[in-house]
Amino acid sequence: MALAVVVGAGAGAGSVVFRWCIQTFTRLLSGHGDYAASPGATNPHVPWLGPYFVLLAPVVGGLLYGPLVNRFAKEARGHGVPEVMLAVAQRGGRISPKVAVVKTLASALTIGSGGSVGREGPIVQIGSALGSTLGRLIGATEGRMKLLVACGAAGGIAATFNAPLAGVFFAMELILGTFSAEAFGATVLASVTASVIGRAAFGDNAFLNLPDFHVDHLTQYGLFALLGVIAAVVGMSFTRFLYLIEDACDWLWRGPEWLRPAVGGLALGVVLLVLPEMYGVGYPVLQKATAGGYAAGFLLLLLVGKMVATSLTIGIGGSGGVFAPSLFIGAMLGSAYGIGVHHLLPGTAGAVGAYALIGMGAVFAGGARAPITAVVILFELTGEYSIILPLMLAIVLATATSRLLSGDTIYTLKLRRRGIDLEGPAQGAAIGAQHVGTVMEPLPAPLPAATPLTDAADLLSLSGHGALPVVDDNGAYVGVVTAQTVAEALAEQPDAAPSTVRQLAEPPAVVTADQPLAQALHTLLASAGTGIPVLDTDRGSPVGWLSHQSALRAVHATA
Repeated sequence: MALAVVVGAGAGAGSVVFRWCIQTFTRLLSGHGDYAASPGATNPHVPWLGPYFVLLAPVVGGLLYGPLVNRFAKEARGHGVPEVMLAVAQRGGRISPKVAVVKTLASALTIGSGGSVGREGPIVQIGSALGSTLGRLIGATEGRMKLLVACGAAGGIAATFNAPLAGVFFAMELILGTFSAEAFGATVLASVTASVIGRAAFGDNAFLNLPDFHVDHLTQYGLFALLGVIAAVVGMSFTRFLYLIEDACDWLWRGPEWLRPAVGGLALGVVLLVLPEMYGVGYPVLQKATAGGYAAGFLLLLLVGKMVATSLTIGIGGSGGVFAPSLFIGAMLGSAYGIGVHHLLPGTAGAVGAYALIGMGAVFAGGARAPITAVVILFELTGEYSIILPLMLAIVLATATSRLLSGDTIYTLKLRRRGIDLEGPAQGAAIGAQHVGTVMEPLPAPLPAATPLTDAADLLSLSGHGALPVVDDNGAYVGVVTAQTVAEALAEQPDAAPSTVRQLAEPPAVVTADQPLAQALHTLLASAGTGIPVLDTDRGSPVGWLSHQSALRAVHATA
């Protein structure tokens, strides 16, 4: 817990430094605090260039951050979150300390020179690198190291967006991929510490000032639900388009990698010249859209423009996140949708801004498939509880639709394209290629479902497994009962305790004989006993037993 506070403080301080770097480079290269707030204006540093300075700003930025990333930390390129997910899933939470420094400078230069990306990916990578570095210094175990990485991610999100709850759920839902009391407690401490530092530096204000929204008519729930489905399609389209542009940039570029951002910056500059609203993160444009400041046609143009500008920024080698662009795209989609339904149903559609807010959460949920984070961060942005029901409805539908459309998210697809499966073995690992059927042990004698608890306790103590499969009178598989479960049941009052093991048997997550061992290990580690049954692929009946010892023997045999 003390380490979580230290990591949170480091992430909070890192967020302050990172935002200061962004503001400094933005003023140096555009002459404005946020050029998206005054699109088309001239740069006071080079007034003779007029608005055409945006053609050169990305080139100058690329000449600065391109060699920096290529020389010191190539993993700082791109949006950052997938690299942290990979470090936690397969590398024991180990992240190079150089990443924190290089990512800070590279992302700040990218955004300051007009790169249309967000700052959440960089700060997640920065905070996670700080947590990993601290873990190495104190010699933390692998489990503690991963938790410290998650604490850094939570603190970074919390301080950057003034959203402490969102930081916690982002870390657990996307970085750790699991929920536990220990992880929740540690990430909360880190998030609160970082938020206190962030609020001391930036004030207790959300990074967006959104008006209050209310649901005035039940018909709006149907409209919000439809928006959630449409937003999922848009979110997945953004994901595909992002990597399509990245592939195109890889195919076109034949020069040295350090020069790629500068040369590609010319193409980005053309986009900024046509749509200067794409300069940087674009929060002023997003806020104006939620207030109904744009016509529907221009909103759709901004939506497409953001997809192009963000994809191009990352494709040429820029450094920045995709979370804020997802919110931007969702706001444009929601505002345009709200204007459309307002014309069709003027008496029941309600405020256009409500649809913008719902669109923000739904597009992010559709792309990242992180519904809890999406709900929490949008709630923290508005502080308006009346919008929570339609927000939850749209986000859940967006998540479900996204899952139907693709097995990957905007984060995991980047790794999948590199041949990395987060649920599979690490590249070069000695374990993972075998199937469970080749390493499993013989199936222990199962317990009949009608076995009394006292008899079951004796049989479990003699088995040496700590858990046994349970079958019914017809021999059909019912589940698994553990020695701990039986002991706890016997310790209860006699009138409250179940009489047979049938009432205590619970089937664990399915592991089949043809399943890769590396994938089955996740289920084995999460099980309560010392092993789990292996089921036949066709009939679903137990045919073997996978224990920790059998998995370790497989490692020894292939080492």
